[in-house]
Amino acid sequence: MRNLFHDAPRTALTATYWAFVIYLMLPLMLMMAMSFKDASFIAFPISEWTFDWYVKVMQDKQFLEAVIYSILIAAATTLAATTIGTWIAMLIVAEGIKGQAIIFALACLPAVVPGMISAISMRIFISSIDMPTGTAAIILGHTVHAVPFVVVMVLTRLRTMPGNLVDAARDLGADSVVAFFRVTLPYLWPAIMGGMIFCVLLSIDDFVRTFFLGGYKPTLPMLIFAKVQGGMSPEINAMATLVLLVTAAVGLYAEYKTRRSRTR
Repeated sequence: MRNLFHDAPRTALTATYWAFVIYLMLPLMLMMAMSFKDASFIAFPISEWTFDWYVKVMQDKQFLEAVIYSILIAAATTLAATTIGTWIAMLIVAEGIKGQAIIFALACLPAVVPGMISAISMRIFISSIDMPTGTAAIILGHTVHAVPFVVVMVLTRLRTMPGNLVDAARDLGADSVVAFFRVTLPYLWPAIMGGMIFCVLLSIDDFVRTFFLGGYKPTLPMLIFAKVQGGMSPEINAMATLVLLVTAAVGLYAEYKTRRSRTR
């Protein structure tokens, strides 16, 4: 009886965990299943299965252009956000810098501001500096949103770094720049890699800021949104499934590389 009461919380926790997993996975499984339906509408049951929708998506010039455009924006966002976020993290832990708590709070502020408010404020900002909507404005908005995640990940790794590593490098004749690239940067690389993956996924998935800051050329979320306005179809499910599989693969690969780098 004692063992029964002892195992009850663990059993309840396990049941809650699997219920949550089913809650997350079931809609995704239904979405993927509907992408194979041999009909132009979404409804059960699925009488026949087909890959025709995937063939149609991969031959869709508009879809391919949106994918390339989204990747270019994500690459530029990742480069900018990683550079700025790493610099801010280094600034927060640097000696002799006052107001480090304020710097950290301001750096993380974009992560807690609602997306709609952030998008509206960015639209007002680019209008005030006469920046046209389009690629540059989207990259700016995505970068502001992604920087806090890089700061948190790099700062967490940076605070575990033994201070004597940099001191030893300087004792051996390395200046600040050489010590950073030879000692600090390799130590931070797992966190930087994780932050870069975060930036890529956030940028590709960002719809609200793209909607307010974008021009006439659609990104992938904007294209899917436009197609949804005409009604759901297996073609949209096929697009969403491809995006899901690619982002999941990128996330799993990043997790593998991060764990491997930390082990080394």
